[in-house]
Amino acid sequence: MKNFRDYIKNDILIMDGAMGTMLQKSGMLKPGSAPEILNIEQPELLVNIHRQYIEAGANIVETNTFGANRVKLKEFGLGQKTREINQAAARNAKAAAKDQAFVSGDIGPTGKFIKPIGDLDFDESVEIYKEQAGALLEAGVDLFSIETMMDIKEIKAAMIAIRELCDLPIMAMMTFNDDYRTTLGTPPEVAAIVLEALGADVIGANCSLGPEGIYNVIKRMSRVTNLPLISEANAGMPILKHGVTVFPASPGQMTEHMEQSLALGVRVYGGCCGTTPEHIKHIAETGFKLQHSISYEEKKDNTLKLASRTEFRELVPSKDTLLIGERINPTGKKIYSEELRSGKTKYIREQAMLQEKAGAHVLDVNVGTPGIDEPVMMAKAIFAVNGASTRPVSIDSSNIYAIESGLKAVDGKPLVNSVTGEAKRLVPTLKLIKKYGASAIILPVDEKGLPKTAAERVAIAKRVLETAEHMGIKRNNFVVDALTLTISAEPHGGTETLKTIRSVSEELGLPCVMGLSNVSFGLPARNILNSNFLSMAMSQGAGLAIVNVLDEDIKKAFLSASLLLGRDENAGQFLTAFSGQEHAPAPIKADAKDIFTKLQNAVIKGDEESITGMVEEALSQGHDPLVISNKGLVPGMDVVGQLFKTGKLFLPQVMLSAETMKKAFARIKKEMKKQQKGVKKILMATVEGDIHDIGKNIVITLLENNGFDVIDLGKNVSTEEIVKQARQNNVDLIGLSALMTTTMTEMDNVVKAVHKNGLSIPIAIGGAVVTPDYAKEIGAVLYAKDAMSAVEQIKNFLGVH
Repeated sequence: MKNFRDYIKNDILIMDGAMGTMLQKSGMLKPGSAPEILNIEQPELLVNIHRQYIEAGANIVETNTFGANRVKLKEFGLGQKTREINQAAARNAKAAAKDQAFVSGDIGPTGKFIKPIGDLDFDESVEIYKEQAGALLEAGVDLFSIETMMDIKEIKAAMIAIRELCDLPIMAMMTFNDDYRTTLGTPPEVAAIVLEALGADVIGANCSLGPEGIYNVIKRMSRVTNLPLISEANAGMPILKHGVTVFPASPGQMTEHMEQSLALGVRVYGGCCGTTPEHIKHIAETGFKLQHSISYEEKKDNTLKLASRTEFRELVPSKDTLLIGERINPTGKKIYSEELRSGKTKYIREQAMLQEKAGAHVLDVNVGTPGIDEPVMMAKAIFAVNGASTRPVSIDSSNIYAIESGLKAVDGKPLVNSVTGEAKRLVPTLKLIKKYGASAIILPVDEKGLPKTAAERVAIAKRVLETAEHMGIKRNNFVVDALTLTISAEPHGGTETLKTIRSVSEELGLPCVMGLSNVSFGLPARNILNSNFLSMAMSQGAGLAIVNVLDEDIKKAFLSASLLLGRDENAGQFLTAFSGQEHAPAPIKADAKDIFTKLQNAVIKGDEESITGMVEEALSQGHDPLVISNKGLVPGMDVVGQLFKTGKLFLPQVMLSAETMKKAFARIKKEMKKQQKGVKKILMATVEGDIHDIGKNIVITLLENNGFDVIDLGKNVSTEEIVKQARQNNVDLIGLSALMTTTMTEMDNVVKAVHKNGLSIPIAIGGAVVTPDYAKEIGAVLYAKDAMSAVEQIKNFLGVH
């Protein structure tokens, strides 16, 4: 096989199909055991499966290591065998591949969320993946495939781990629900932008969707990236036939979108759950026929792309202008500085929400104040902004440790403010930008100080760019600070800034950013000067402006200039702002003296820091604990549920609200001990053979926050144990979860066992592979698509309001 990176420029590579499906067919996969242990116990079985796929036409085979990280293996008592299992898997794949196929080291999720959504530390996640990737690398894999990821931060950790070890090619894939977002709210465009920035060679999607769904995801990814793409669909969506899980898509159906996919840039085509050598054979034959349609053309992309977890922003030089909200900066803000010293984030969260509502496209985050640990506080601030806003962030610091802390904490692709031409800072900062997949502002200063002329500024920026490109960082990841000087001290500073904007655009092909408020420092009527200068800068091609978006004059100047410069298609933004047709704001209640409104607001905003004090205030006013819950907390969570249902909030924000509500309940429960009679009791479990519990744990958190008494049996729970605990605890409902097609049939066993034992307990089911039809077929009374709907349905079913 020739070099992988050269191969995918002009040829189609065929990936193998589902390993789990083949292991299940073999009958060697024991219930409740890790499929990865078969690498050691049944190596000849694995070699045979790999060979079947190669003989069918696959020229990439993945090692049987999807769950072979130490976190997953520990669930089966195999954590200490992580290295041994991964190396055995690579040897098996290599024995089958010989010189006929590439061997890809397969890496999957840990099953845990990274902070602040979960409890796994980012650095620990990197080390977990580094251990697995290191073992696969030692055993001689040709490349890596990271797949079925639902958390953009976790796939970032996995990619960083691999890149710390080697420069082998990486294929990076996320898994999307039928709303074309991951479980944590990431759309295909964001995934593509972030994965490209992190240095993936091939990006795409696998699992969860059938051929048409994966095609639609790939189509959206292709709009924002020129990287080769990979398509790995399930063989349709699973159905149950005669008690057996079946994937209905035929080999022919797997290639219905293949020609269009290749035209979009797909260069690796394979299959996920339910696909077999028969499916791969048809994919390979179809791919061979379509080979002539492949042409490789490297397109020039000068678009700056930034992203949060849930949205992205694009900036084409000289065509777009983005506003960066400046208000999360302690300069001249005594209250914010004091809050930083006390480690609080209330101001940060409030300003993030206010600036997003006012129209900021990016949020600058600066925590530089004396007397604090800046790296620690930067991470905390980024967590707060990511939880309160959907906007991408700008990490604003001259402290390289604070920058790295922010880069670890951030969800998407941020802007670093900034990298300078100073020799001692240049390379270390650029290394961080490359490692963590960021964009950056070039501040054109060096050891000589602040350059006064546009020519000097461009020269410094050019040196920074040359160094960055030599390190493998693409030019379109940078913007240049035009250096806005104070005109009261530098009368010609404004004209030199405008000249810099033009020169950077003409000579470097890059957009400029400017700190707008600097121009008017020390002068009266600053808002008039600032707004007029913004319009002038936009007319010269300014790409970004750091501004106070709460200033109405700034907002009016931006919208007017955008319209007059032809950047506001059909005057949409202008008309929305000035014709009284603005969209209704998200139903976050205004601050009020009423304690119940305050509590609702705190839950909706996810204000963990203030909620306990508000509960104390309500109790001191003589309110009954149950009234506090029903009038303050539950209505707030109901609003969160509605925002989630309409796509205005995503799971990270829901979890933050849930944690806020949990803190409030922890306090009022102390007062409710005598009122616990009549509380509905629910038993929750992930069925036998399945070790995935993220979704179940989210449901449990939300149920507890709604006043239910929840008994959590954990994961991989036998049918006998579920029935036993349901009887002993006299529960009102059983909730079952399954993520794997190989384990969802256990739900049917539980339903039958409950009825066989004479228990009339209703059963609710959910999980990525579960469907309403399956629930109906096995006799479950409720099916929930997601955590919020699970809680809503359970409340309605049990008559809890």
